[in-house]
Amino acid sequence: MRHMEGSLSKANRAFPDCSAMAAKLHAMNDNAEEQVRSHQHEVTHLVHLAARTTSKGLHCLSMQLTADYFSLRPEDRKLPNENKIHDPELYHYAVFSDNVLACGVVVNSTVSNSKEQEKLVLHIVTNSLNFPSISMWFLLNPPGKAVIHIQNIDNFEWLSKYSTFKKQNSSDPRYTSELNYLRFYLPDIFPTLDKILLFDHDVVVQQDLSTLWNIDMNEKVIAGVGTCQEGETSFRRMDMFINFSNPYIAKRFDVNACTWAFGMNLFDLQQWRRHNLTGVYHKYLQKGSNMPLFSAGSLPLGWLTFYNKTMVLGRRWHIVGLGYDSVVDTNKIEQAAVIHFDGIRKPWMDIGLARYKSYWSKYIKFDLPLLQRCNIQA
Repeated sequence: MRHMEGSLSKANRAFPDCSAMAAKLHAMNDNAEEQVRSHQHEVTHLVHLAARTTSKGLHCLSMQLTADYFSLRPEDRKLPNENKIHDPELYHYAVFSDNVLACGVVVNSTVSNSKEQEKLVLHIVTNSLNFPSISMWFLLNPPGKAVIHIQNIDNFEWLSKYSTFKKQNSSDPRYTSELNYLRFYLPDIFPTLDKILLFDHDVVVQQDLSTLWNIDMNEKVIAGVGTCQEGETSFRRMDMFINFSNPYIAKRFDVNACTWAFGMNLFDLQQWRRHNLTGVYHKYLQKGSNMPLFSAGSLPLGWLTFYNKTMVLGRRWHIVGLGYDSVVDTNKIEQAAVIHFDGIRKPWMDIGLARYKSYWSKYIKFDLPLLQRCNIQA
């Protein structure tokens, strides 16, 4: 007790005004918290900035491929087996992208895991800027026995008749790219086909997908994996992206309806044409330009356009979250038919989640001289 009294006496002499000291410590704590918040905001800004920027290596690759493409004679720029691109008996896959490496991985992973490569037709739609580089990539790296078909969005003369085809107001390129909204024009892009499977360009195919083509869609238009299981990081409610406080929405849609993901979707184009869903899409797009009905992006428009016309697939077909969730179950990833790097941390970027990059990079031959010349490494 005597020692305690001595210690307290010393403390009292050293800090006669405890309230002043407490105030100083509070101020120091508040200042530290403000610095942490500032750094977190800066990190978030830099990550989003990196997501919008084309890397030096990818830019180099595109420029090299473009130069090589224009050095070819016009007759040497054609891809083989173009007579098969309209055959409805084959398995048709599509990806809309301006990223040559992403297209390469989608095609390579689809073909290498297919049991019937000769039945595959892979359609790539890009813009005029990237058409030469993507074409040259597949001239140099043909996809085995599969057929590759590359189209330029600027050659779609029919698109001009859709006056409502426009970009949304957003600084995020994921929401402003015209290629992102082409998914709502599939029957126009592929008028001779009855079915098509559409990939986002940030997916990797890990299994043969031929059994998908035999499923009975029960007159539904789109098949996709559901995202309405609470507790999962992929969980999405309708009202997360759609404004149910608006009477127009509240009267027509159920807020508790099961949501689903883009990224890997099978479309019945015959049913699409029957229901004129491109017209339905235009209706909601026009309504949304006059009043705040939904968030930016193609997903909420997809939920509205394909409402009650969606077939929910089993979760093993398509695992999402590899572009934002660092704790996706490894077993689920390895058992999934398709894995999806949705989010801003794409696997071809330095900011990509390192834990998942090998699932993507194993479908690129990094020893190719062109990649080495541009310093693109695994």
